[in-house]
Amino acid sequence: MWYAQNPGRRARQLAGDAAVLAWTALWTAAALVAYRLAVLLGHPGPDSGVASSRSPAARLPLVGDDVGAALRSVVGFVDDVDPVTLRAALAVAAAGLFLLPVGLVLALWLPRRVRWVRQAAAARELGAFANGRELLALRALLRPLDEVAETAAALPGATPGSLAEGWRTADPRTLDALADAELERLGLAPAPGPEPLGPPAAEPAG
Repeated sequence: MWYAQNPGRRARQLAGDAAVLAWTALWTAAALVAYRLAVLLGHPGPDSGVASSRSPAARLPLVGDDVGAALRSVVGFVDDVDPVTLRAALAVAAAGLFLLPVGLVLALWLPRRVRWVRQAAAARELGAFANGRELLALRALLRPLDEVAETAAALPGATPGSLAEGWRTADPRTLDALADAELERLGLAPAPGPEPLGPPAAEPAG
């Protein structure tokens, strides 16, 4: 299970995944374009103006003789580099342009998504069995007190203390309510047909 069953949470997960995919595609394209431009600039065509400027006798306008000599020495150094080595260096630079921004986002996004997938799968498996629902109910009770209070407020006649007491006495209605609250926290659908928590209905007079 990669996405939640709750529509709101599923929409947020889809939006986050789409943003990560778009970010990855953007930096992939940027790295490819940067690599191709670097290759073209490193090996211009024989008819280009850049090639003529690499001649030792070429004059560079608007710069002094010292700056021009330095620029020509750099260009000459690039010309002397082995093409295979140059392409390898450009490939490493393009890979760095891709890996740094994409790796940072994946390092923040992927662990959270994998953790949710594992928790959701475990919760669905536990929810299918009575003893597993007891564990889910315990996890719901171990949440911060404000979350436990929210769970109790959503149930008629319940308080955090009564939820804890119901779990200790293995009250089926309390266990179902707490287990379903834990499933809902993960964005999963509650088990079908849970008995609502509350005072039992009065029997009709005979």
